[in-house]
Amino acid sequence: MPETKKKTQRRTSTLVIQIAAIVGLLDSTYLAYVKIAKTPIYCTPGLGDCDVVNASRWSTLFGIPLGVYGVIGFGLILLVTLFSGKVKKISPYTDLILFGISIAGFLFSLYLTTIELFILKTVCQWCLLSAIAMAVIFVTTIIRLVVKSPTYIRTGGN
Repeated sequence: MPETKKKTQRRTSTLVIQIAAIVGLLDSTYLAYVKIAKTPIYCTPGLGDCDVVNASRWSTLFGIPLGVYGVIGFGLILLVTLFSGKVKKISPYTDLILFGISIAGFLFSLYLTTIELFILKTVCQWCLLSAIAMAVIFVTTIIRLVVKSPTYIRTGGN
């Protein structure tokens, strides 16, 4: 594959990850704000019951609203994509760092969505948006690793 095509694919995948991270960050910020400020959550009629999900015992972990964890996770992903080229120590590991954060976020989102569907029997549109944003980041990161792996094999990891 020509080098310019690789760079274009890498820039495109980075942009996809950054957009999904910004969406997730805004979404998580809203969820954290609603929980911390104890304000009503907006839920589009017919799209589930955000109040039930937000009031459930699964809306916090160790007393911290899940939205705060989302802010941290999406924030880290955004920071890694923005500064990995500038921080030489993490630059070679960017894809692995993104994979690690996104697989943890994806599996946690999958767990929470399962709770919404099978225990709470309703969904929260904001929680689903967060799960979709993390899934996009996770899949894009996997694609980056798969595309990159033949190069690593051919070059002996260099």
